Amino acid sequence: MNPAKFILNNFLFFTTFFILTGCSMPEGPVPLSGDVPEATGWSADTLITGLEQPWAAAFLPGGDLLITERPGRILRVSTESMTTTAISGVPDVYSGGQGGLLDISLHPLFEENGMVYLTYASGDENVNRTTVGRGQLDDNTIHDFEEIFRVFPDKDGNQHFGSRMEWTSDSTFAVSVGDGGNRPQETTGILSREHAQLLNSHLGKILHLNQDGSVAAGNPFENDPDAFPEVWSYGHRNIQGMAIDPKTGNLWANEHGSKGGDELNLIQKGANYGWPDATYSREYWYTRISRETSLPGMEDPKVVWTPSQAPSGLMVYTGDAFPEWQGDLFSGGLVGEQVRRIILDGETIVGEEKIPIGRRVRDVKQGPDGFIYVLTAHDDGELIRITPE
Repeated sequence: MNPAKFILNNFLFFTTFFILTGCSMPEGPVPLSGDVPEATGWSADTLITGLEQPWAAAFLPGGDLLITERPGRILRVSTESMTTTAISGVPDVYSGGQGGLLDISLHPLFEENGMVYLTYASGDENVNRTTVGRGQLDDNTIHDFEEIFRVFPDKDGNQHFGSRMEWTSDSTFAVSVGDGGNRPQETTGILSREHAQLLNSHLGKILHLNQDGSVAAGNPFENDPDAFPEVWSYGHRNIQGMAIDPKTGNLWANEHGSKGGDELNLIQKGANYGWPDATYSREYWYTRISRETSLPGMEDPKVVWTPSQAPSGLMVYTGDAFPEWQGDLFSGGLVGEQVRRIILDGETIVGEEKIPIGRRVRDVKQGPDGFIYVLTAHDDGELIRITPE
């Protein structure tokens, strides 16, 4: 055989083998979601355009809406006139890459104390971390803003800050923290992702804090001298959506995978969710991250989303506008450009439907009117309202 032809044939064989084996999803105990049917009985209206990388929304008691923009602004939206007013007193943030001003949440007793909580990236490109702070909102100004919690260790780069917050029934709160970044990103001399399995690191965790940022009582590792006492669960890559079911108290979280491997997890106290030791994800250049999709002592996801959704924002629907949707989860999708309805029967997922938006969905919130409000993550971002058709 001609040597050149022999080399070419072998090149084509190994290239084809790499593509076929590299692009297929790993097999494991969790069924892959695949595509899902479109939901019916809804319509979508764009209420506001021109938002700059909006990240999170929170409804005020009077019906107005607070929206964070990742470069470091908060807007107050009148849901009657659809006009916006900038909020002053916002902290300085590091807004490179995925960093910036991220989640916003109201204290459960906001009508009494006016306290607003923020997550954000602080520092600069070389030294930064996820940070939690709070201040008192009076009219359109945040007063006496203070940092109440700072993630450790510091890292460099601009990836994987996590940053969703969710209040529990006892007025403590959970906050998600990303693993720090993709390979080859390193933190403290090891791959950043490996911190997700280290209990003496906040990276790749869900933390459980008191309203002043101190350690909440009853955390699973509070008596372990080799663990950080704030840790509630670990083995996470980058959670950008969390929601507590008000009927059951269950904490749900959606989680970005790498190439594929996006997850929906039911969060349990002290549990290990596997990243990066057990995962359906591949590297962005398609090689396997781990040979394992499931390991003893690690929790399997409830859903593995394929194709990738890049999930962000999560809520449990409790309104009256869509009675048939009550008790179901709704997850935004950046890559999927949709809202995914996840139909629950207790802790079991019995089906999924999609609400195509055609824009990258960053956050999903239920309004006081029972309608669903969506933020799209663009330099010309939008506020979209989903109502019954």
